[in-house]
Amino acid sequence: MTKEAVFTLKLEPELRDNFRAAARASHRPASQLMRELMREFVDRHQRQAREQEEARSQRLILKADLMPLGSMPRTNEEIEAEFAARRARAAASKH
Repeated sequence: MTKEAVFTLKLEPELRDNFRAAARASHRPASQLMRELMREFVDRHQRQAREQEEARSQRLILKADLMPLGSMPRTNEEIEAEFAARRARAAASKH
């Protein structure tokens, strides 16, 4: 992967110095460590988002499983048909 983007950030001099010292002690460039930290953060964020979406889906499935059959959500077509019938009854009662 080409490294063409530059990322600039402000931080405390002490943190910068400590980070550079830790990078030197681990015999790795600070920029490589930052890329690894960023990848780990992105991976963790994406994993958490997937887990939250899966949990949301599971809650919806559980909620649907607990609903009585007559209270299941209806399709748009079912709702339109119900209101068409109501309109027809209302129109017929006016005559």
